[in-house]
Amino acid sequence: MDRLLAMRVFQRVSDEGGFAAAARAMDMSPPAVTRLVADLEESLGVRLMNRTTRRLALTQAGEAYLDRVREILKDIDEADAHASSHALELSGELRISSSSTLATHVLAPLLAGFRTLYPRVRVDVEVGIAGQAAIEDFDLTVFGAEAGFDADVIARTILETDEVLVASPGYLQRRGMPQHPHELADHELLADRRPGARTGALRVWPAGRTAEQVEVDTVPSLITGNSDTRLRAVLADAGITQFPLDLAAPYLTSGQLVRVMSPWVTGRLTMYAAMPSRRFVPERTRRFLDYLIDETRRQTALVLAACEACHAQVQVQAASVEDSATPSETDAVFVNPQQVRAAAGARRPMASR
Repeated sequence: MDRLLAMRVFQRVSDEGGFAAAARAMDMSPPAVTRLVADLEESLGVRLMNRTTRRLALTQAGEAYLDRVREILKDIDEADAHASSHALELSGELRISSSSTLATHVLAPLLAGFRTLYPRVRVDVEVGIAGQAAIEDFDLTVFGAEAGFDADVIARTILETDEVLVASPGYLQRRGMPQHPHELADHELLADRRPGARTGALRVWPAGRTAEQVEVDTVPSLITGNSDTRLRAVLADAGITQFPLDLAAPYLTSGQLVRVMSPWVTGRLTMYAAMPSRRFVPERTRRFLDYLIDETRRQTALVLAACEACHAQVQVQAASVEDSATPSETDAVFVNPQQVRAAAGARRPMASR
């Protein structure tokens, strides 16, 4: 007896409600269908179905066995599809949910490269507010969360990054560079509105040393829950704000932004991709998720390396001028964007929030 075929026949008989209907659906003869179910029962040593001339009903053992058979056959079909996908061109629609910031800075830069590899996969990105979309309605839900995030979702980590303070050269020329966290209270702060967080309370600590945390009470000049709004405002000399380092990195390398009070940070953020289930994940979803993780980390590493080289160059140049320059000239050297453009040109990295 072909056990796998017998299991498929048993499931189809149950679904179709009769042997004849199952035989037609599977393009088999009714006697062959009947014989396979009977052989299965004999092999198991239990009756799976009660048959009469008018109806067919599962026994208690048959109902329990059917539940297990469905799961087993699904696993087998998924394994077959996964193996076959390596020889077939991927196609179909991939539905992704994301916040506006992640859609702009993470997903959009990747689409051309992914579509080059898999031109028949269509990507549908729904942009909304984080936490409002139902994960089960999408193939992937891309979102950011602070360190310690714990929720009952199936998610893979895409990237981890520090959240840092940044400002434009124009703002720092006008207001000066703060040297200690408490000096931030005297600056224009562009605050991120976060659920459950007290507006104006800013916590900072040296990277990797959370025990040295300092809390500063500020009166923000701007409060918004939209990261792109804060980004445009800080680029327009509006003040100091906090951003994931990978998101700020291209602006730091180009000289449009300057990191404030390095190595102090304001948080540790993680970007995740959540899925409705670990089982029966379409191959196009697997491929996109792997591509998302690999490219995000690779591009972020490149641009952060350029950013660090740029910062070191500026510090050396500023130190070399301090012995001979006036205080105002030294400040101008530190924030002059022309001195940091050597490291520009790296691709924009992937935001983690």
